[in-house]
Parts: sequence; structure tokens; C-alpha cells
Amino acid sequence: MSDKHHRTSPFCFPRAQSTVLPDPSRFFSPNLLSSPLPTNSFFQNYCLNNGTQPEYIHPYLIKSSLTSLSISSPSRYHTPKFIYQTFTADLTISSTSNPSQTHQISSYHDLSITLDLPPSLRFYLVRGSPYVTFTTLAGPTDLSISTVHAILSVTPNDSCTKYTLTMNSGQTFLLYSSSPLNLEQGDNSLLTAKGFSGFVRIAVLPDPSYEQVLDRFSSCYPVSGEASMNRPFCIEYNWVKKGWGELLLLAHPLHLKLLSDDSRVTVLDDFKYKSIDGDLVGVVGDSWVLKADPISPTWHSMKGVSEDGYDEITSALRKDVELLKSNPITTASSYFYGKAIARAARFALIGEEIGCKDVIPTIQQFLKSSITPWLDGTFNGNGFLYDKKWGGLVTRMGVSDSGADFGFGVYNDHHYHLGYFLYAIAVLAKIDPSWGRKYMPQAYAMAADFLTLTKKSGATYTRLRCFDMWKLHSWAGGLTEFADGRNQESTSEAINAYYSAALLGLSYGDTHLAAVGSTLMAFETRAAQTWWHVREGEGLYEEEFAKENRVVGVLWNNKRDSGLWFAPPEWRECRLGIQLLPLLPVSEVVFEDVGFVKDLVEWTLPALERDGVGEGWKGFVYALEGIYDKSTALDKIRGLKDHDDGNSLSNLLWWIYSRGDGCEGLVEGIRCCWYRHYGH
Repeated sequence: MSDKHHRTSPFCFPRAQSTVLPDPSRFFSPNLLSSPLPTNSFFQNYCLNNGTQPEYIHPYLIKSSLTSLSISSPSRYHTPKFIYQTFTADLTISSTSNPSQTHQISSYHDLSITLDLPPSLRFYLVRGSPYVTFTTLAGPTDLSISTVHAILSVTPNDSCTKYTLTMNSGQTFLLYSSSPLNLEQGDNSLLTAKGFSGFVRIAVLPDPSYEQVLDRFSSCYPVSGEASMNRPFCIEYNWVKKGWGELLLLAHPLHLKLLSDDSRVTVLDDFKYKSIDGDLVGVVGDSWVLKADPISPTWHSMKGVSEDGYDEITSALRKDVELLKSNPITTASSYFYGKAIARAARFALIGEEIGCKDVIPTIQQFLKSSITPWLDGTFNGNGFLYDKKWGGLVTRMGVSDSGADFGFGVYNDHHYHLGYFLYAIAVLAKIDPSWGRKYMPQAYAMAADFLTLTKKSGATYTRLRCFDMWKLHSWAGGLTEFADGRNQESTSEAINAYYSAALLGLSYGDTHLAAVGSTLMAFETRAAQTWWHVREGEGLYEEEFAKENRVVGVLWNNKRDSGLWFAPPEWRECRLGIQLLPLLPVSEVVFEDVGFVKDLVEWTLPALERDGVGEGWKGFVYALEGIYDKSTALDKIRGLKDHDDGNSLSNLLWWIYSRGDGCEGLVEGIRCCWYRHYGH
């Protein structure tokens, strides 16, 4: 978020007194507690409940038992319905020097977390490192390294600064140390070292040919990693390192697609670690630059609406707008209320685009009367409050019920709910600038909840609450412990959040906010296409899973599930719909691969023969069908009896009549960043 427009103190919603939020003070270092804390991070399990659930910090599953830390080189299990990685305590590291009874997060960054086992050990858990690195804190320390397997051999080098461990599991681990480790084997599953001081690096050896590479880079270790957005559609990684030599890390498949020529790195194509996200490939260098294709945040369709559809869209639009007068929003749910106001906001933009502007005053009045009470605190039954403990918005219903508002009160789905609100606010500020100026502070506070960039002390909100700068997509889940880490179901609602923030920037003339929103929208889009859109034969996922699925249901940090939170895998129309709604101009970019869209629709259509399939879900299937077969889709849409509560006949007709000529391959010319062709 830009602070250029707010030199004075930003607006703050009334203070919350939550009875359902956990206390962060047990696991965070005291010096971190004065700043907002992460609520959807890659290490969230380490600060929830007992802090003992594992987290997947590529390429290892890492679990703390408070007095020790266990490393797992995970094995994969897969069926046609899901893929997950299993945790086995391959190596467990602890100190026998008066260990405390809890771990402590002493620092965290976009690409790393520093986890201490006081008073003796500090672990630098850096994402994508083939090594797990720890150092001693308090002088010479007695170490214990144990395993659930049987150790078959322990082979040191001449200086006892490298050990090769072979296990009866078939695994080989390499241990490197800054000074002689002098390991002693107590039994077939325990090693000890007396009075060690310095750093130790541990790496699994997936292939014997990798040993020379691991040897070469073992002396340079990262202690932290930050990501920055200093240019639109660009994310830069920088790591702080110690030791000597060059830094070796691993890149996931999307990193490799987006690595820019500006990155002064060397890619080791033949050095690969397995991962649920695809092969992780070695990259040498302590600074990376990632560039996504630009996507412009457009108010209207990217290729224009065919004039052939104006009359039909206008007729549907007038009926939809007229119903706003007699159908006020009755829900108090922040999610469903947000969908309802965003739906109405779509009417205004459709009216603008097709020249039916006489409907806009009715929409404007509806939006003002519906949105304003949430911003001025007069809405009956719910509203936004500010939680100081973690640093973020919660809802009035969520302060005493962790399940209310789909868990918004425990920081679940913030980008979904607030994205809908920001869309409606952006549109209303566009058509009613006076109202927009009056409520700009509240609008910025809502955007800042999930879009704050700063980590400075005294910030109101945590940095990028949902967006993961290493995975390049968002997480939901909030402050709920899950065995498989954070998760995200709907990528399209995540994209909507950043798209809506960009539109808010356009409404307020804030180029910084527009650029940040557009950049995150672009990366989220690429991540959705990479990990949620499943292509048979691509090789990213196991073939039996790829054959059965065209979209992932819920993507977890350590799992892929074909089911949804609200529907079984067989309800394919819901799985398609939840990756498309809300239907917007940016949806064209998310589903730009026409061949994939056709496969997805044909995979889904048989599910519509089931009894009880919702008309609203059918509408999303037909919308995608319209990308390659407009006439068939249009006939089906005309026959629908109802629509999703965030959709409408007007919006579906707008979509169909703004399709270009369908063709195989990628739809050309829909990113609307034309000037980039002249910028090189």
C-alpha cells in the first residue's frame, strides 16, 4: 500500500475485543510483538496451538517438538483424488544443554524464518534451500542427532567437517560443519557431538551425482531472504548470506518460467529435488529477478462488446437494475454481502460500456445505501473492527465465533471478502467521486489489511497478509492449525482482490496502488495457471491425478485435493465455478488458453446431468464454453432459471458478447498492455 496519500494517521476501525484469537506471545520473540504479525504465512503452524505441526519449507517437511527440530525428506502418496507428502522424522536435532520448553520465532521474512530452540540452537529455515542450517547460540553445545531409521554407516572426511550418513530407509544425508563435529554413534539411531560451536548444514542426497554440487556450495549459507516490488510486474529476491563462496538455492517451476535475464544467476538444470509443486531446480546466486507478463486492470471488457448484443444486454440490465429497488441485501455475512454489492457494481460498468447510462443513478443509490453503513459503523448486525493483537480487521460477528463469516474473525479468506468490497467501492468512487473522497480513508484501511507492504515498526497491518512472495500466490486458512499448512480454494477470488485494489487505485489516481494490485494480480494469475489448472501429460502432477482432474479443488502447502470445502470431487461444476467466479474482464486472461478451456468444459459437462445441480454453477460452465462456442453457450445461458448470487444474466450476456473468435492456443491481444510493444 502506498502511504503517499496519507501523511497523517490512517483511519482505524473501532477496536475489537476478540475472544477467539490465539495469543501470539508464546512463540514470537518479544521484540516482534509490537508490530503486526503474519496470519497466513508459510510457517503459521509454528505459532498455533502447541506449535508442533510440520510445515513444508521446500524441499523439506520441518517439524518442531519445542525442544528439538525434525527434518523429513518427504515421500509422496497419490490417488486419482489427491496427492500428499508424508512426514517421517528422518533426522531430529536437539541440544542436551538445558533446553527450554518451547521454540521461539526470532525473525521472519518473505523467504525465510529463524526458529530458535533456546538457549542453544538457531535454525535458519530458508525456503528452497537444499540444506537445513543451524548454528549454536551460547558457546560450546552438546548436540544430539537421532532418526527413526537405522543408521547403516557414518563416514567422516579427514577433518570431521563432513559426514555421510546412510540409512536403512535407502536415504543418504550429508552433514557439513564449520568446525570438527566429532560425531559419536550411541546406537543404530543416535549420534552425539560434545561441545560443538559453529554452524551445521544438513542435506539429503537424492542422487549420488549431486554430492559434488552440495560439497561445492556447502560453505555459503543464507540467514534470511526478502522479496521486493520496486517495479511493476516484477518481484526481486535478495538473500543475506554468511560463510564464503556462492549461494545455492532451489527454484520451483514458476520461478523458472519467470526468471528474468536481469537475474545474475546460473541455473543447474541437472540438479533437481522432488516436490509436490514440481521439480525444484538448482539456482546459484543471491539475487533473483522475476518478471510476469503485464496485465492491465481494465474497467470494461478487454476486446469490446459486439454491438449485436447491445439490445439483449440492455433488456436484461434494465430488469436486473430494477430488481435492486425491491430486493435490498438481507444477509449480514461479510462474504455474501460483498458478493452482492460487487454484483450490483458490475451493472454500472456494463451500462457504461454499452451506453446504457440511464441505469447508473439507480445503481449509484443502491451502492451508497448498501456500502456506507459498513464504512461508518452503522450497519446493523455486523461490521469491521480492528484487532490490535495480530494487527488486522475482524468482523463484529467474528470476535466471538471463529466460524462466523467463514472464519474472517480468525483471519481466514480476508482477500476474498475485502476484494468484493473494494470492487464495489472502486466502482462507486468512479461514478460518485464526492462519495469516494469522503470514504477514501476507510477504503484504504480495508485495502491495507491485505496489501500493506511495509514491515516497519508501528505499522497498522501485517505485510501482505495473504500473498506468498515465494510461491507467488495467496493463502487462506488464517489462524487455524492444519496438518498440511495453509490452503487456498478459489484463485479467481484471490485475483479479484488484487484486481479490485488496482481499480481502487485508478479511482483515486493512486498509481502506486494500481501498480501493486496489478502486479500481484499478474503473479496470482500465473500461479493459478501453473498449479490449479491441471493438464494431462504435463508432468507436474502424477499422471493418475492429472488424468482424473482438470482443476485442483483445494491446494494446500503439502497436499492437492480434488474435493472442495463445500462439495465432493464429483461436483465438477463447482470446481470449475470456484476457479472462475466472479466473472470479470480479468477472467479473460486467467482462461486465455483456449485448448485448456475446452478440455475443462468437456470434463465438466457430464456432471451437469446430475439431479440438483445449481443453475448458478451451470452459468459459469456455459461462460467458459462461450470462449470457443459462443452460439451454443448463449442458447444455454438464455435457458437458465437462476444465477449465482454474485452473477446475473446481464453479466453472462456481457461476457458472451465480448468474446472474440475462438481458436486453439492462446487468445491473443487480451492483456491490454499495448504500449509495452513500443517500450523496448
